[in-house]
Amino acid sequence: MIGKLNHVAIVVPDLQAASDKYRDTLGANVSEPQDLPDHGVTTVFVVLPNTKIELLHPLGENSPVGKFLEKNADGGIHHLCYEVDDIIAARDKLLADGARILGSGEPKIGAHGKPVLFLHPKDFFGTLVEIEQC
Repeated sequence: MIGKLNHVAIVVPDLQAASDKYRDTLGANVSEPQDLPDHGVTTVFVVLPNTKIELLHPLGENSPVGKFLEKNADGGIHHLCYEVDDIIAARDKLLADGARILGSGEPKIGAHGKPVLFLHPKDFFGTLVEIEQC
């Protein structure tokens, strides 16, 4: 069902400093920041030859990554994102297999303009998993 790894998301306390570090120190191609109010984040993508790194920073007071930063002041890995061909079919199979979908269970549009869902970390060995329709 899952396809390739789309990205690894890292919550950072300072988005500009993190972007600069990836661009200037590692020589990476770093996108411009993008606000995603529906997800409560500002995101930047570091483009690699085989995947992406998503740098996340809280947007607004009720941001889920704001809570992450409260517990992890230096930031850290937040989630892994895998591609799926059909997000509704993937969701239905996951639910049938006992996995929990976070939120309403209906896909939201993610940073790439494609539908996404998040899976409960307790169902995936402590790792928050995002699936994105490719």
